[in-house]
Formats: sequence, structure tokens, C-alpha cells
Amino acid sequence: MFPRMLNEYAPLYRLHDQMNRLFEGFFEDMPRTRLLSDAFPAMNTWEDGNAAYVEAELPGIRLEDIEVLVMGNELTIRGQRKLEDHPNASWHRRERVGGQFHRTLSLPWDIDADKVEARLENGVLTVKLPKSEQAKPRKIKLLGQ
Repeated sequence: MFPRMLNEYAPLYRLHDQMNRLFEGFFEDMPRTRLLSDAFPAMNTWEDGNAAYVEAELPGIRLEDIEVLVMGNELTIRGQRKLEDHPNASWHRRERVGGQFHRTLSLPWDIDADKVEARLENGVLTVKLPKSEQAKPRKIKLLGQ
């Protein structure tokens, strides 16, 4: 019974495999200059009480192709990954993508924009986002009777 069923569906399995191969080859040859995914760049964020820190992975992206913006409680990292064009090349694999990207992170408190520090080192952008004075806790002096 089972071998007979496999024989009946064999043409469908072959068609499925052929369609997969067709689309794999088709999309591999397409140029990859589109907006990078919403999860790019990958980021880690933590705080130490006085500031938040953000590390963003930006391999192969030059300093002049990155923009860091701070407004209120939001950090935005935007830029562009430029890939070299090889017009006469016969590509075997194209997995790296190029194009514009942006990522915005909202913090639960306002950022002191005048004290923000950012540096790019070994493909990792590190941004220090100090809390604004209004966002820092204050000790209140208690009055007695």
C-alpha cells in the first residue's frame, strides 16, 4: 500500500524539488541592494544606573557611513553598507547584502544628549547614553515636626 502511494505522488515530489531549485538559483543571482532587515544591526543594551550602553555590530561599515542620532529618550543608528560591485564577475554565492539601514531604540528615560559618547572599534559601535538630570533619582530630605 505505502509503495503504491509513493509512486502516485512521485511526480509531485519531483515538481516540488524542481521548483525549489529554480527559485534558489533565481534569487541567488539577484543584486542585494535593498534595505537591510529590521534586526540589523544586532544590538546589546544595558545600564549601570547613570547611563545606558548600546553595542551595535557593524562589520565592514566605515565611520563616515554611520549616523548616530539622539532625541528625548530615543537613539537612532542609521547608515549604509556599501558593497563593491564586480560587473564582470560570475557569482557563485551572494549572501552579504548592502543598502541602507536604521534602527531605533527607546529607553524608559530621557537621554542627556550633550554627554553622549560614541566610538567605532573593530566593527562594533559603542554608544554611552547618560541619563538626563531629570531622570536620575534624587534623595528627598524629610522634614520632621
